Amino acid sequence: MKAYDGMYIDGAWRPAAGSGVIEVVDPADEQVIATVPAGTAEDVDAAVRAARAALPAWAATPPAERAARLAALRDQLHARRDEIAATVTAELGAPEKLAQTVHAGLPVAVAGSYAELAATYSFEERIGNSTVFHEPVGVVGAITPWNYPLHQIVAKAAPALAAGCTLVVKPAENTPLVARIFAECVHESGIPAGVFNLVTGLGPVAGQALADHPGVDLLSFTGSTAVGRRIGAIATGMVKRVALELGGKSANVVLPSADLARAVNVGVANVMSNSGQTCSAWTRMLVHRDRYEEAVELAASAAAKYGDRIGPLVSARQRDRVRGYIEKGVAEGARLAAGGPEAPRPQGWYVSPTVLADVTPDMTVAQEEIFGPVLCVLRYEDEEDALRIANGTVYGLAGAVWAGDEAEAVAFARRMDTGQVDINGGRFNPLAPFGGYKQSGVGRELGPHGLTEYLQTKSLQF
Repeated sequence: MKAYDGMYIDGAWRPAAGSGVIEVVDPADEQVIATVPAGTAEDVDAAVRAARAALPAWAATPPAERAARLAALRDQLHARRDEIAATVTAELGAPEKLAQTVHAGLPVAVAGSYAELAATYSFEERIGNSTVFHEPVGVVGAITPWNYPLHQIVAKAAPALAAGCTLVVKPAENTPLVARIFAECVHESGIPAGVFNLVTGLGPVAGQALADHPGVDLLSFTGSTAVGRRIGAIATGMVKRVALELGGKSANVVLPSADLARAVNVGVANVMSNSGQTCSAWTRMLVHRDRYEEAVELAASAAAKYGDRIGPLVSARQRDRVRGYIEKGVAEGARLAAGGPEAPRPQGWYVSPTVLADVTPDMTVAQEEIFGPVLCVLRYEDEEDALRIANGTVYGLAGAVWAGDEAEAVAFARRMDTGQVDINGGRFNPLAPFGGYKQSGVGRELGPHGLTEYLQTKSLQF
């Protein structure tokens, strides 16, 4: 076990204001692997003050120079990919291949995309007799989740830096170690002191202090809808900008003309990835009544293959929460087609890959985000019924549509109340805007749309 010390504030690791620590636990064997300081309001205040002091110079830095620093950051992340992957495996439980390709690989791509965008984006434009300037919003307070711990930091920090903002990041207490690696990469990339600051700590303490701080101009939060509502209320009360990426209950709609086997296999893989701890996972599979039982059998068979391939959930609390949802689903009338609530291993916070059949739209498991390796399969009568079910939750983050004809799938997807839809297994695009409708959030991440979240607009008339 390693005891880490200090917060990254104003370009250096400085001692924490308090003496509290947070234990970091490996979810695969339930052993403490490290401790980090538990930040206080005093630590947050020091970080925000450093960010405010660094803001004028960084905002005035030419975009080409900001792009160069982001490119150097991308290179630092790439050079430490193996260490990053191993760290995510240890603190999150992600299998090694997933840790390498997604948890370590995707942040490199996102950082690189913003290095290119910072160099090419038009930060000013002429409209009639006005020159319109797109300027940094100011100091950003970023509160990030544990499920994609490095990607979610980069998805906020990279566009903020590209825009000319400075920021303070409070990472999830379950997965703070990879955040420390990111701070080291920032330091080595030559980004000036105070531009990026890191405070580890608990949400109700450090996170609350960051949200409440009058020196923060924009709050960017990724996490549960319940916490997002509180963050939004704080931001509204203080007239701050806010960006929220929240929960999801995404529908995977398999139209009658689709290749059923492919749609089901890809759909199951999507749900099981990252042990189901993905806000955009297609956790509701909608299948026409005529092929419903065939789809359930295919899904159960596919899920069974993931028994030894998925990692544990991040914590005992999360494991118990997911198992509770499985039990509630069965109690409300769902049929266990695969898996179940029983612990599949004697040690570690594992949950069996589970398929719930005979799920109806009014069931709890069809309405609430489970955040584990649990797929709900629902039947529909016709396309209008499928659309009603797909749009019948408070969420609208992502989704998928499968059809024999691409135009048919696109026509259906256009009617879905959700922010991102994959057509016939379309691959993830890190430049496309990511974010939700309804209670899945406010604002967008990634690509040019992600950059605009960190800009404000000024016009000069002459």
